Parts: sequence; C-alpha cells; structure tokens
Amino acid sequence: MTRQSKRKQERRRRFFILSLGCAKNTVDAQGMATLLERAGYRAVGDPRRADLLIVNTCGFIEPAREESLAALRELTASRRDGQTLLVAGCWSQRDPEAILAAVPEIDGMLGTRRWMDVVEVARELARPDRRTPVVHLPPTSTVGQDEHDVPRVTVQGASAYLKIADGCSRACAFCAIPLIKGPAVSRPMARILDEAAMLAGRGVKEIVLIAQDTTAYGRDMGMEDGLAALLERMVERVPEVNWIRVMYGFPGAVTPRLMEVMVRCPQVLPYLDIPLQHAHPAVLRRMRRPTDIDWVRRTVTTARERMPEVVIRTTFIVGYPGETDEEFATLVDFVEEMALDRVGVFTYSHEKGTDAAALPDNVPPDVKEERRSRLMATQQQISLAKNRALVGQVLDVLIEGQGRGLSVGRSWRDAPEIDGLVLVEGSVPAGKMARVEITGALEYDLVGQVR
Repeated sequence: MTRQSKRKQERRRRFFILSLGCAKNTVDAQGMATLLERAGYRAVGDPRRADLLIVNTCGFIEPAREESLAALRELTASRRDGQTLLVAGCWSQRDPEAILAAVPEIDGMLGTRRWMDVVEVARELARPDRRTPVVHLPPTSTVGQDEHDVPRVTVQGASAYLKIADGCSRACAFCAIPLIKGPAVSRPMARILDEAAMLAGRGVKEIVLIAQDTTAYGRDMGMEDGLAALLERMVERVPEVNWIRVMYGFPGAVTPRLMEVMVRCPQVLPYLDIPLQHAHPAVLRRMRRPTDIDWVRRTVTTARERMPEVVIRTTFIVGYPGETDEEFATLVDFVEEMALDRVGVFTYSHEKGTDAAALPDNVPPDVKEERRSRLMATQQQISLAKNRALVGQVLDVLIEGQGRGLSVGRSWRDAPEIDGLVLVEGSVPAGKMARVEITGALEYDLVGQVR
C-alpha cells in the first residue's frame, strides 16, 4: 500500500479515547489524540461510531485498576465487528499480563512510557493479516522525550493543565509510580513556556502546572530551584493569564526562592500542595518519606507569615503497615494543630513490586476505614470553620458552568477537580472571572453573589 493510499484509509478511520485517573493521564490521552488526528484519524465522542477504541488506564492503586478493568469489559461486551480495542496508560505499562488474562479479547497494548507511538500501533492493529494482539512495550528506562511537538496540555473550559515533567526519582516505599513511569524527566523550559503562551492565546485564565513531583523540576538537567526559575519566566511570558497554580510538591522541597516567587508574583497563586502522607516520624521512616515534621511546622508558619491568605493542601495515608493507635493519634493531633486548608485521606493497600508490599499488611480493613473516617471528620470541622471565616469577603471566582438560576465556579483557593466550589446566585457566563461576595459557607463549598 502506498503512503497516499494509507493516509486515505486513515482518514476514514475514527477513534474514541477514554482516559481514567489523574490529570497527568489526561494530558497523555490528549497527546495521543493529537497524534492520531495529525495522521488523519477523526475523534468521535461515541464509542459505537469508532473504529479504534482506546482506554488510557490508571494502574496506581487497586480501585483505579478495578475502574479500568470495568471500562475494558464494558467496551469489549458492546463492541461491534471491525472495532479494535487498544489498552494504553499506566496499568498496561505496569502489568500487561494481568490485563491480557482478565480481558483476552483486547487487540493491543501500549505502555505509558511510549504513548507517543500510538499512530504506529494503530497502523499495526489495522493490518488485515494481524492474528495476535499488538503489545508495544519496548524496553526504555524513562518516559520518552520524543514528543513530536505535541503540546503536553489539556484544556478544560478556561483552565488548562500543563505537564512540566514526567516520572519520579523518589524512593517512597509504598508508591508504584517509579516502577510505572521511571525516574523523573524534566521537559525543556522553552517548550513549556511556548505551550503556556499558546494557552494564553486561546484565552485560558488558569494554568495548572503538574508532574509527579513539580518541586523536582530541572534537577535532572542540573538546575537548582528549577521550578522557581520556570515560574519567574512564565509570569513574564504570559502576563495575561490570571492564575498560575502549582500542584504536587514534595516535603522539604518548598524552597525560600519558590515562596519568594509566590509572594512577589500575584499570578502565581499562594497555594501549596504538599502531600505529607503522615505525621509520625516512625511511620514516615517506614514509608521512606521525609521525617522532619518540624520542617513542616516551620514551612507552614513561614508561609502564613509571608502570605496570610495562603492555602495549604495535603494528603495522608492511614493504615500503613505497623501503624499503631498511638501513631494514628499523633496524626490526628497534627491535623488539629496545623489546621490545613485542604486534606485528602486514603487507606493503605499493598502495591505489587513496592518495598512496602513486603511488610505485613497488619491493620485490619475496618480499622483503616474507621481511621480514615475519623481523620476526615476532624478535617471537615476545620474546613467549615475556615469557610465561615470567608463570609463577607469578596473573591475572584472563575465560572465553570451554570443552570437553574445558579452558576458554579472556583475561587483561587480551589484547585480543579479536587477542591471545593463556589455556588453563585444568577447566571454568569462560563469562563468569566467574576468578583463574588461570599454569603454562605458549607463544609467544602461556598455560596455567594456577584458584586
């Protein structure tokens, strides 16, 4: 078949892509979609109309794998003759044998480290003489850097995620990300800045910088304080973007220079996302996480002194192997003491291949769940008190939707998808940055009216 006839055939092919898991996975899915469209494929929103079905799986923890498996089985059960099913993403990278055993009807497998090979894999799947699944998991130590000039972004309304790095070089005992993604690989700063400018040109009002560890940005390229340097360049490059938000920091890596940039540059939101995972030094030691809780106290105190409006988000794991009642009580006391703004709590589960999987999972499931509920109840009261303190204040709110006489948006205090919302009286156009007076407070959300 000639190259021209191959392109004509691809122009007739349609694809549907379902992305599961985190925003970083969504960025990868958008990258695959862009490459397929460049090759002549056409995206459709209905899987029944597609020739190629792609599920971009999440394989981080067991509930995510269960969700991915359910999606694969649903598409397998409903697909028609002539449709091919490709499994991509983190789970296919981590455990392809388990997927093939659970869903033997799949046609292909593409690992997350080589998402950029999706067009080549799609062409292999379309070969009329193919008789076996196409498994594309070439040995590679890191996520590929040959991005084919695909913007590493995904846009959701007036907000956009921009991936600045991939992979992780930390050695946390419980985490499978280094096994899935490999060590951290930072993207060139010039490329990131060009993509930020592209987003600004499209009218994006919020850019959310993401990576497995944003505070490690540039370290693999020999940079010090690379994230702070990137932010300084970005505010110069895209002064028209209202909000620049940083997610996924690491304890001990919030440097004085990074905090100084947040103080000096109003575009860079005073929002610190630092997953702490626990507060008892012995548990943190078993997790292979930083154990200096006093650093956390000093950092929070300094941040609040320099940025009185700062919002601090974190996550904790309860039920880690060996967690005693005393260690959990220390965590509860810490949450009450620090009164952080946003807290997520997860129960521990073994992840194959991690060092923690060799430890006895000796905290009963009902105890894990009771601890999660107790910690969330503690934080819920803190969150309600903080929200009530905002009543009467006027906040900038990015409107994301409307209906039935109400508009829904987020203040700068709220990251997309994981934090609270602001319910605004009346109909305000989506994408508008509105000045909203807060008139009511719920545990996680606010109520207000446009000034």
